[in-house]
Amino acid sequence: MRATQASLPRRTASMGGNRRKKAFMLCTMAAPGALWLLLLRYLPMFGIVLAFKDYRAYKPNTFWNNIVKSEWVGVDNFRFLFKSPDTGLMIRNTLLYNITFIILGLVIAVAFAVMLSELSSRFAAKTYQTLMFFPYFLSWVVASYFLLAFLDGTSGMIPNLQKMSGGEVINWYHDTTYWPYILVGANLWKNIGYSTVLYLAAITGIDHTQYEAAAVDGATKWQQIRHVTLPNLRTMITILFILNVGKIFNADFGLFYNVPLNSGSLYPVTQVIDTYVYRAYINSGSVGMSSAAGLLQNAVGFMCIIAANGIVRKIDPDSSLF
Repeated sequence: MRATQASLPRRTASMGGNRRKKAFMLCTMAAPGALWLLLLRYLPMFGIVLAFKDYRAYKPNTFWNNIVKSEWVGVDNFRFLFKSPDTGLMIRNTLLYNITFIILGLVIAVAFAVMLSELSSRFAAKTYQTLMFFPYFLSWVVASYFLLAFLDGTSGMIPNLQKMSGGEVINWYHDTTYWPYILVGANLWKNIGYSTVLYLAAITGIDHTQYEAAAVDGATKWQQIRHVTLPNLRTMITILFILNVGKIFNADFGLFYNVPLNSGSLYPVTQVIDTYVYRAYINSGSVGMSSAAGLLQNAVGFMCIIAANGIVRKIDPDSSLF
């Protein structure tokens, strides 16, 4: 009895040492990611102060010296976003495009993921998955030249086909009629593969016994998708939807600037907040105004995430982010 009691402190000390060793190993594994998050995400947040200053260069021309000596202007940098006659246009385009991207991206990605999961040939599934995922790694500059090969008025394939058929030749880079569809199609072409892979990964994690039980009960393939696959994807769909809602005021700059080749004639359908801020910065050189626009976009996105998550939490608490 005494021997057993004497061994308890040793066991406790041994268990404590093992816990500390395990905690140290876990902290070591998490350290690179935590350091990256600190240096590249949190430390640069000090630059928010630029949104409230008239940033100028002073001698010695260092970043810290310029920030300290630059005049404090309060919210004046935010006003330029709302003084422009294009304010309503760029906000409307940004919102409508992002809403379209979110809805179509969700529906098409889930549909493709379900179809890929139903393929019996593993080789075919991997081939389609690779082909769909490949455009995600291409820059919009490369994509813009792909599109130029089809639409260029001089040597583009489509205008040449129109000339050969004797039909009307469309000046694609000056006609705004088709560009909303072109931009939506380009966005889906580039990003749908990435979303499909995420949903496909979630589908592969579904317990196959659920499908077997549904088949035993006489469920058809469509009924299995409706009552087994989609309910199991609900959490993934909701989380990605909430995250995408947070970017509803942020436009893909490369898509709206590079793909239309910065054509001024297309501004009514390609002018979004990001391209407007960039052009305003090029013309004025005001770092403060561009910083204010970025801060405003992220602040609105944060509020949208909080609102969307709150709605989801009331409807389905298990699918909310927090």
